[in-house]
Amino acid sequence: MNGLPPRWTGVRVALAVLVLDQLSKWWIVTRVMNPPQVIEVAPFFNLVLGLNTGVSFGMFGGGADFGRWALSGLAVVIAAALGVWMWRVGKPLLAVALGTIIGGAIGNVIDRVRVGAVIDFLDFHAFGYHWPAFNVADTAITLGAAALILDSLFAKDES
Repeated sequence: MNGLPPRWTGVRVALAVLVLDQLSKWWIVTRVMNPPQVIEVAPFFNLVLGLNTGVSFGMFGGGADFGRWALSGLAVVIAAALGVWMWRVGKPLLAVALGTIIGGAIGNVIDRVRVGAVIDFLDFHAFGYHWPAFNVADTAITLGAAALILDSLFAKDES
């Protein structure tokens, strides 16, 4: 992209994900969910306000302060390791995938440090089943991880 090494594409993607995540959470908390409520957007989608003290889908959550800092520290270490990998890759799409994961992880760490929990607000449901609420950072992490898996399965080794 513009003759820059792929790492810079990944850095820009990480920053874009981080900004979009934090802006969306700010908007939900200060504008949409003031006061907190359930807003039906479509028959299968609501906006809600959830505070997740655990990891994915609330696992390992218990509200303990140690968990908040341990999960934050672990996420920072993982993001740093992915950043080292991103710095070394030669494929722009791999750098984008890593950037989405890094940006999402840092967005959720900011929530844990600032609020004590991750702010979730996207609530999809069908046939009486609600998928656990999530946010932009979670979406970016999931898409980035899926791209890494697809790259490892189908791409030629160029990194």
